[in-house]
Order: sequence, then structure tokens, then C-alpha cells
Amino acid sequence: MTQELRAAIVGTGSVAVLHAESIAATPGVRLVAVADVMPRRAAEFAATHGAGAAFESIEQLFAAEQIDVVHLCTPPGVHEPQAVAAFAHGAHVIAEKPPALSLTELQSMTDAAARADRRFAVVFQQRTGTAADHVKRLLDSGALGRALFAACDTLWLRDAEYYSVPWRGRWETEGGGTTLSHGIHQIDLLAYLLGDWRAASAQLWRQERDVETEDVSTGTILFEAGTVASVSTSVVSPRQTSSIRIDTERATIEVDHLYGHDRSHWRITPAPSVSAEEAAGWEFPHDDTPSGHDALLASVYASLIAGDPLPAVAAEPARALEIVTAFYASARLGGTIGRPAVQGDPELRGTLRAPVADNRP
Repeated sequence: MTQELRAAIVGTGSVAVLHAESIAATPGVRLVAVADVMPRRAAEFAATHGAGAAFESIEQLFAAEQIDVVHLCTPPGVHEPQAVAAFAHGAHVIAEKPPALSLTELQSMTDAAARADRRFAVVFQQRTGTAADHVKRLLDSGALGRALFAACDTLWLRDAEYYSVPWRGRWETEGGGTTLSHGIHQIDLLAYLLGDWRAASAQLWRQERDVETEDVSTGTILFEAGTVASVSTSVVSPRQTSSIRIDTERATIEVDHLYGHDRSHWRITPAPSVSAEEAAGWEFPHDDTPSGHDALLASVYASLIAGDPLPAVAAEPARALEIVTAFYASARLGGTIGRPAVQGDPELRGTLRAPVADNRP
């Protein structure tokens, strides 16, 4: 490394705090500027986190500063134009999830990154951590046998005040409901562990919240290896949890957490036919790095500083959004949606908007 990378954060809401803290903890990078349409909030954020300048827009930011990496912590509806602008100015981009409102927008972002020879990472931080890495290695090695069934649940609680923010709960500005905005994290972790998917189907439900989009969804994913997974997402669940269970031929893998996990949240239960000696070889590493923004951004920045491709935990930015797109397409069209259709049909790739079954009294 010859010099520090100069980072900027666009959007200074609550999630931006996690980015600022991670930047401060990462060697070789310095937060130099922030931008937000609310100037006072931007100035206060800059002062709190040691950024030297605050601006009202990304255009003002680039007019005044030389930036190496832009962190997009804005609502998903503006990610695409902001990312394209950042790439045009020669910056790498790290975008919060969901990365875009559609696969068409996401493709525009990845194309712009390729044209500029810049890196594009999406914050799917649930993939990170030594425990998740350990489970992925066990699954990929075949030590646990074939994965047969999985359950993936994101059961959270978001009240009316949460949806009082104007852009939330609307197709035009949020892109989708809880499946896109909340469930995508656990869906991404599931796909990171199980690999390529083949087909998916889903139903969208409005159980209580006064929104255009869904507040509950139920779906099924078929993976290329033959694993069948049920997926449930909710924002009407008082006891909140984020969980994945994978049943293989030789073990059950489970993780139960809320917004982040470490080795204490994971459990591997061997099948009765597995010896204690073999099961002991599956023990999680004692040197534990939890999942989170720190782990993801440290990995991404190490690659940027070295000039290497992005690491596996930051690769495949479209995979989870493809599955989510298939869910919404299934609710709109009926039946099961295959991956080739999601990858090749412009109509499916252009929108997530779909009918929602309204079950409110």
C-alpha cells in the first residue's frame, strides 16, 4: 500500500454509522467526506465521525473531492444513478442492500463498474464470520453429505412508525416489501452456503401493515444440488429471529440470531450414524470472528488495497436478488419461476411489483 484510500459515505442515516465505524477500524482507508440531502444531518455526521467535508449531493461531493471508494447508504431507489455516477468518477462502490430496485438496475450498475474497471460490492454481511465460513467449507467438502432440506426464516417486527418514512412500503421507492428489504439477507446467506439455485415460487401476504407491498411472504427454493428450502419472511413477528436450518445426510446445521452471528449462534447436530470422533472434527474454530460490517468491509478493503478481485464474501451481487425476483414473479404470474427466465426475461428483470393477498380485517 502506497497511500490511504479516500472514502465517502452518501446517505447519513442509521446504517451509515456502521459504515463509518468500520472504516475507522480498517487500516488503509480514511473517511474524508459525506453527502446527504439533509445538510444539517450531513454536517453533524461528518463532525461526529471525523470526515473533513459534508455536501448536499453526490454531484457536489465529486466536484470538490477526489474519492476512491463510495459507500451508498441511501434508499435503494437511488442506488443505480449514484453508483453509475461514482464509477464514472473512477471510484469503487460499496452499496447497502438491497442493491437496487430490480435486476435491470443492478445490471446497469455492474456494467458501469466493468466499463470503469472498478469494483462493486454489496453489503451482504451475513455471509461473513468464521462460523459461516466453517459451515460452507464442510458443505462444499461433502463431509456432511448431500444437503436435503433447508428452512430460512426472517421473522422481524416493524411497526407503523417504521413505515411512516415516506419511501418505505411503496413499490416505486422501496421496490418491494419485507422479502426484498429484510429477508434478502438470510436468503443470501442460504444461497452462499448451498450454491446455485434452479427454481423458486412464493406467495405475498398483507397481514397487518398499511403498506402497498407485502408484510409477510412464504416461498420455496429448489437448488441445483437438489436441496429444497422453505423461506418465510415477516415484519409482524413479536419474537424476532433470523434463522437457517440445513438438514444433510449426516447432520443438521442451525443458526439462530437476529442481526448478526458468531460461533455461539451456530450448532451442528450429527445424525445417529455419525461417530463422536467424526463429529468432533466438525467443531467450530475457537478463534472466532463474528459476522458484520467490520468483517465484510475489512475483506473488501484488503482486496481493493491489493488490487485483487473481490473476495467470495463480496462476490455474486445478483444471486439473492435473482431469488427474490423469482419470488415476486411467481406471486405475479403463478407457478414456479426458473433461474433461466429470471436471467433472460427483460420483463421479469425490470420490476418486482406483484399482487399481494390482503388478509387484514
